[in-house]
Amino acid sequence: MVGKPYLYGGGTPQGFDCSGLVHFSFKRAGLEVPRSTEAQLQRSHKIGRAQLAHGDLVFFNQEGKDSSHVGLYLGSNRFVHAPSSGKRVRLDTLNDPYWRKHLVDTRRF
Repeated sequence: MVGKPYLYGGGTPQGFDCSGLVHFSFKRAGLEVPRSTEAQLQRSHKIGRAQLAHGDLVFFNQEGKDSSHVGLYLGSNRFVHAPSSGKRVRLDTLNDPYWRKHLVDTRRF
């Protein structure tokens, strides 16, 4: 889905928000997970960053809001996410200073 547009409340290839991308991706893999970032946080269980594996969730604090953004971990410190309005689904690295500073939780379904 890399390159698909960001769309607030979106959960299809026509446009995704962060939790919509997670929900869509798990559904394509045959797993039903909650739709909202908050529910994804509440229904998953905490793991240590050293335990991160492909398909785990990475949560970020943005604009002063705890766990307000979620991405899917891909391995090798990379994750995919739908960043914000005007942007597209993209790959980023947890080593990037911005994401390293804002990473607040790592979780697994």
